[in-house]
Amino acid sequence: MQKGFGSWLHWERWPFKLIYFPLTPVWLWYCLRSGSFWWFSSSNPTITFGGMEGEGKREMYDQLPVGTYPKTIYIDPKLSENELIQQVAQAGFSYPFVVKPDVGMKGLWFERIDGPEQLLRYHRAVPVEYVIQEWVDWPIELSIFHIRHPESERGEITGFIYKTLLQVQGDGRSKLIDLINSHPKAAGRVEELSRIHSDRFEHVIPAGEVYLLSYAANHNRGAFFYNLSDRIHDGLRERFDELSKHTRFYYGRYDLKVCSIDEFCSGGPCSILEFNGCGAEPNHIYDCGMGLFVAYGVILKHWKALYAISRHNHQTGHRHWRFWKGLKFLRESGKHFQRLESTQRPTL
Repeated sequence: MQKGFGSWLHWERWPFKLIYFPLTPVWLWYCLRSGSFWWFSSSNPTITFGGMEGEGKREMYDQLPVGTYPKTIYIDPKLSENELIQQVAQAGFSYPFVVKPDVGMKGLWFERIDGPEQLLRYHRAVPVEYVIQEWVDWPIELSIFHIRHPESERGEITGFIYKTLLQVQGDGRSKLIDLINSHPKAAGRVEELSRIHSDRFEHVIPAGEVYLLSYAANHNRGAFFYNLSDRIHDGLRERFDELSKHTRFYYGRYDLKVCSIDEFCSGGPCSILEFNGCGAEPNHIYDCGMGLFVAYGVILKHWKALYAISRHNHQTGHRHWRFWKGLKFLRESGKHFQRLESTQRPTL
């Protein structure tokens, strides 16, 4: 009981809806002010629903400049196993690679595939169209939250974080299950982690060895974030301003991999894994000791910018979605995610 009660003292561990519930009146005020429930839908005109929910990865990758994202193909779950293996070979993929739903969220059904048997087990189980994407073997994953008003030449990077995957480090004495149970983020995920790691729960992890528990660098999958706001500079802003002008992505978060933070900040290469539109959380509020009310201030600042962008786009021809169109889309999207959550994921 003590441990459970203690977790409630840390707002970051609260359910998403509980964190955001007190801000509901502000969101409703924007609805009233704009005259639309879906006032945000015009924020990123080239992405479905502005990227709030239910947008596919295909439409995002199709707009990014060639060479800025990993090689990707799209797989129909009804494809026969022979056709699947043939398509992977024709595309020139080698193991390992990543699989994930084309329309996904929260890291659901995100897996690293290390061989053909794993791929076939995934293919037999996955209920929706999914993506096969080359594994970017660069060691550092970053997030950059970028906002640019359509009338402005210059935008703003509001968040810059370095993400580490959920992992434990061996001490040469403890079993994997003991390391998980003593980890502040992994302890509450034993059932989830057992699907992949149960066969190693009783193994003793060698001293100093880092054992990855998840390949999804999401807050809700236990990743840890380090704030890099002191590394934001004009050159970095200009880089993402140019990307925004190319894609017309005005508001959202880029998740990307790099070889080195120093090299990237100096203009070095990156590989964009995702662009999350107006539904993106400013995830730089987590893991930095920020108080709840300070975090609320950050969220509200972002909503204010989102409203300004959406209003401008609406007034210049990219209209807010009509009520019934948005409601129908959300219902369909909800069914899609419910299907992902209710379908049992295979043990790979």
